[in-house]
Amino acid sequence: MGADHTRSAPPTPPRVRRILVVTVVPLFLATLVAAIVLWPRDAPRPDSADDTPRYHGTVTRVVTEPCPPTPAPEGSPTASAGPCGTVTVRVDSGPDAGQEVQTPIPAGPGAPRVGVDDEIILVSLIDPEDPSISAYNIAEHQRGKPLIWLAVLFAAAIVAFGRWRGLAALGGLAASFAILLTFVLPGISAGQPPLVVAIVGASLIMFVVLYLTHGVSAQTSVAVLGTLGSLVITGLLGLAATGATQLTGFGSEDATTLSMFRADVDLHGLLLAGIIIGSLGVLDDVTVTQAATVTELHQANPDASRRELYRSATRVGRAHIASVVNTIVLAYAGASLPLLLLLTADSRALGQILTTEFLTTEIVRSVVATLGLIAAVPLTTALATVVTTAGRPGAADLSRAGAATGGPSPTVLRPATDRAEALQALSTPPTRNTSPATRSGWPDPDRSTDTTW
Repeated sequence: MGADHTRSAPPTPPRVRRILVVTVVPLFLATLVAAIVLWPRDAPRPDSADDTPRYHGTVTRVVTEPCPPTPAPEGSPTASAGPCGTVTVRVDSGPDAGQEVQTPIPAGPGAPRVGVDDEIILVSLIDPEDPSISAYNIAEHQRGKPLIWLAVLFAAAIVAFGRWRGLAALGGLAASFAILLTFVLPGISAGQPPLVVAIVGASLIMFVVLYLTHGVSAQTSVAVLGTLGSLVITGLLGLAATGATQLTGFGSEDATTLSMFRADVDLHGLLLAGIIIGSLGVLDDVTVTQAATVTELHQANPDASRRELYRSATRVGRAHIASVVNTIVLAYAGASLPLLLLLTADSRALGQILTTEFLTTEIVRSVVATLGLIAAVPLTTALATVVTTAGRPGAADLSRAGAATGGPSPTVLRPATDRAEALQALSTPPTRNTSPATRSGWPDPDRSTDTTW
């Protein structure tokens, strides 16, 4: 049998453990108390009595026919609004289940294209003068089965690749949606301040997801503290940026529509809440990466000083931020692509287009989220460096020990000049010192930093 090269990391020093517990536990309890106080107890519920009845059906036949001519402006060719014809549908649910009904072929912008054996959604239209007379129209396709298969494929891929860690990630994802659907959205609907609800909800998601996915450890606690500090910075920056640009929150058609149905919702606060929630996922990625980078660098080079660890890990963070910034901008642009395309046809000057409410909102979202991410790198890296090296001899101590015993001075990690050198340090295992000084009690440079509590 070959030798087992797995190294068990020494435990985190008790003093560091106590400091982390005293810092993190009160923050978690404060978040929990705030969530209980803000928990929606009288959130308005939608009135289901006004909903148009919707039933499942299956297309059995499609008959097309020429459309009748429609009036057109003088000098223009005669236009026809197609397609025209009838669709025979077998009703699968509702009072007419098992019967076949005829509906017109859906027409108009965004109308679904139907074919035989398609599973569709029917809406029942009742004649107000004679409620016994009803007709059906095709609203859209049924999408339940494809979505279920996509969800199964998604979960299977994550578990197959991540194994237990992937299963924990799925649990964190479920917890995030549960908090959003049971606390954040109902809380805003109940009239609570959207910014406060978003910060509390994001903090609750952060505690649950990070500890569930990455385990209860010093490294995870550092990521939690870095994420929480960055969220506060992002919220303050968002408040200042939206105030300076005089944003009202009415920058989209959805927000305007919401104001018609719910005039009591603070759209400006809702805009800030969206920035906070949208930044959380990327912040988690950055803070966890920085905490892990510092830990791995210290394990690979345990003689490095705090300054050297900080500089090397920050270089990795800079490369990470450079790629994440592009991701954020493209994500916002992709979500708003139809409207951006519409704006390209605008005849106004570029400066006037960029200062419209909609585009200014998207610019503020991107800038504030990016600034929050930039702040997360030095904050999390500094915390991780202090926690990782606390209670352990530094390079200067080892040098003095080597001189006193007549042994060679240990090699100190020099600052990486770029991201490639930092990553090389992560992948290069430390060299075990087999000199007599080591056997006589000189501190072992192979000693790794623990991340567990």
